Amino acid sequence: MSGDRLRGEFVDTNILIYAFDATAGEKRRVAVELITRLWLDRRGCISLQVLQEFYVAATRKLILAPEEAALQMSRFGRWRVHRPSVEDVLWAVDLHRSHSVSFWDGLILRSAQASQCSILWSEDMSSGRRWGNLEVRNPFQLPGTLA
Repeated sequence: MSGDRLRGEFVDTNILIYAFDATAGEKRRVAVELITRLWLDRRGCISLQVLQEFYVAATRKLILAPEEAALQMSRFGRWRVHRPSVEDVLWAVDLHRSHSVSFWDGLILRSAQASQCSILWSEDMSSGRRWGNLEVRNPFQLPGTLA
């Protein structure tokens, strides 16, 4: 197994939300398939930011009961969870200023890199773009496979 295969895969909030959105159709199927694979391979990574955003979006957009959203947060909390430090936040500010990404996307990128992930799954960032050893991928643009 290659070293890249051992590295984690970071999941942005939007992918988690699609997995619980009964109206998302094909996007829900793809998100559930991706999350299931990450559970089985033990490669899933998120951050505190993703957990917080999930709770807000799940309870507001999906109208998930707060107890159900908290239960799902607890489950995702079993993945590798990055807890950003002040230095991570400042790094995201620098990324925002130097590369014209939103501060929040910069913090996601920093968390994925700090977690030593090789892939960042997101619908919101430029698929195929590399940030050092990290590649952004949109699971909804891939032909038939998530690997």
